[in-house]
Amino acid sequence: MESKTLQESAHRYALSLPFTEHCWPFGPQHDVFKVCGKIFMMTTTAHGRPMVTMKSEPQVALLNQQIYPSIEPGYHMNKKHWISVYAGDEIDLSLLESLIQHAWDRVVDTLPRKDQKRLRP
Repeated sequence: MESKTLQESAHRYALSLPFTEHCWPFGPQHDVFKVCGKIFMMTTTAHGRPMVTMKSEPQVALLNQQIYPSIEPGYHMNKKHWISVYAGDEIDLSLLESLIQHAWDRVVDTLPRKDQKRLRP
């Protein structure tokens, strides 16, 4: 997947998830996606490399980093709980959507039960 397609696809899928908010709290160069006020994904470009950074369960993050060369520890984030995905031949739409869904679920899982029920019909 190419860099431009990576970020466009990530934006499109994240916005398709229930109750997702798209905002720019860190400036116009950082697209931030939240659910219930909590960040689950961001897109930006650093050192000329477009990336998608998202929440991940620590064991899943480590496994994905070992399998996919284009997945690295989260850029400027807690390396244990965040990953950054860069363009690469091994990154396809299905994988990207799965990672984003996992990030959204990870955040929703930390919310109170009443909010989880409202978010997951």
